[in-house]
Amino acid sequence: MLIPQELQLSLLKNGESPLMVRICKNGKKKYKSLGISVNPVHWDFKKNLPKPKCPNYEALLILINEKINEFQRIILDKKVNNAEFTATTLLQSTDTFQSKPPVSVGEGFLSYIQALKNENRLRYAGMFEVSYSSFIKFNKHLDIPFSDIDVAWLKKYEQWMKSNHYAINTIGTRLRHLRAVFNRAIESKQTTAYPFSSYKLSKVNQQTAKRAISKHDIQKIVNYKGKSDMECLAIDLFTFSYFTAGINFIDMAMLERSNIVDGQLVYYRKKTKKQIIIPLQDKAVEIIKKYSNEYSLYLFPVLSSFHKTEVQVANRLHKVLAKVNNHLKEIGEQLKLPISLTTYVARHSRFLF
Repeated sequence: MLIPQELQLSLLKNGESPLMVRICKNGKKKYKSLGISVNPVHWDFKKNLPKPKCPNYEALLILINEKINEFQRIILDKKVNNAEFTATTLLQSTDTFQSKPPVSVGEGFLSYIQALKNENRLRYAGMFEVSYSSFIKFNKHLDIPFSDIDVAWLKKYEQWMKSNHYAINTIGTRLRHLRAVFNRAIESKQTTAYPFSSYKLSKVNQQTAKRAISKHDIQKIVNYKGKSDMECLAIDLFTFSYFTAGINFIDMAMLERSNIVDGQLVYYRKKTKKQIIIPLQDKAVEIIKKYSNEYSLYLFPVLSSFHKTEVQVANRLHKVLAKVNNHLKEIGEQLKLPISLTTYVARHSRFLF
């Protein structure tokens, strides 16, 4: 007896569970991964289906139904030809049947997102999920071949985004994510279509004004006396970034004592994996000493030993960054700075040091 519609869930390190089809025949059970995972809170265990509010709900239903239909087609074919099969040989048949890669844009997007999650690039995966949802909202679904997306389709999406008052850079980001999915599909021989040869993304890429402030304004921030621990931390992180060539918040929060080598800050950028070596200025050393804690690996009190998984780390960083930027914004308003103050301003103002 084959029961392909039942899905087996087991918890992964990132808190999600892989979706698997369970095949039962003659008392033997085998499992086939669908190549995606879902948070258990979004799964209806009674119906063995994702809950309606599950992210990418419609796309998941399509993928699950396609997998079940695939098994049913193979079983029907074997029965017509009076061919014997077991749960194991049925799985082998699906591997052969899948020799032709899937060509759905939605599948390509979900596959890319899952690959990013597998690499623990959770923030980047989250950005792709936002873009995926945007394309779903525009086109109603992405159960379409890559060849369906041409220059005209991209222009319609661009106009739709503009009519909904999205910024030019936001539109550019969404389309660059789609281009990345196309590039991945081409590399894996899933498609030869490539509308981005004719549709230039440069026209939806607006140069952002450099968010730098004067050395005089920087000095006012450095000298500002915080009224709470969180406000003091916000000022210190801003100052440390300024005096260390504009290190970004994520890399700064993840710095450990081992990143201090012979009076230099030595670390690898999380985003690019590139090694950065910066001589430590006196002010930066002063801030490091202020937060020195022999019971913590980290230089700053943002992360702790409690944050073990990538999900916990990502959530913590997101929460603290929001608080830091809120405090910096309020401080900037009190100091009557010409622009809204964030950690990003320190990165662009570093050249004025």
